Amino acid sequence: MAAEAPLAGLVLAGGHSRRMQRDKAALEFGGETQLARAMRLVAGCAGPAYVSVRPDQRDEAERGRYPQVVDRLADIGPAAGILAAFDARPDHAWLVVAVDLPLLDGGTLARLCAQRDPAAVATAYRSAEDGLPEPLCAIWEPAARAPLAAFVAGGRSCPRKFLLTHGAHLLDLPVAHALANVNTPTDYAAALARGGGGGTP
Repeated sequence: MAAEAPLAGLVLAGGHSRRMQRDKAALEFGGETQLARAMRLVAGCAGPAYVSVRPDQRDEAERGRYPQVVDRLADIGPAAGILAAFDARPDHAWLVVAVDLPLLDGGTLARLCAQRDPAAVATAYRSAEDGLPEPLCAIWEPAARAPLAAFVAGGRSCPRKFLLTHGAHLLDLPVAHALANVNTPTDYAAALARGGGGGTP
């Protein structure tokens, strides 16, 4: 079995929030922003923890409260944040969590960390909807860095497709709705109606 690399945390908050029409990182659930909540959960499982940002977001008030990893590549989505994290700490594995998962709970992250397979490129949950890998609540191992960079250099940038073709270790979700994300005002209203939290806060 491969030795475990140290685990750092990364909250992906570099998106444009176009469908939401407002910054998803600043949306509030239970008295805290999505970014604050995600950083708290990630820091409970991995340290140090960083927020992933675009270069133009570095000085924003919400993101400026936290240590940052700044994207170096533009217009490729979450893969930019993951690659920037590996550039910053290539000897670390990364617990990667999207900022827009208001129903994510500490127990779901704890199980992910407990079931980590350092011999795989990543450990991720299967989607409760289609069984495909959930790359934005996953542990990405250092071994993923070179093939992910080659994947992106080849014109592909979907982290889910990368995990599908590179042998990720997949787990069943303990709480089916834990990784429901909020992309639109309707999604946000539904998450608020559900309570803005799932399981252990």
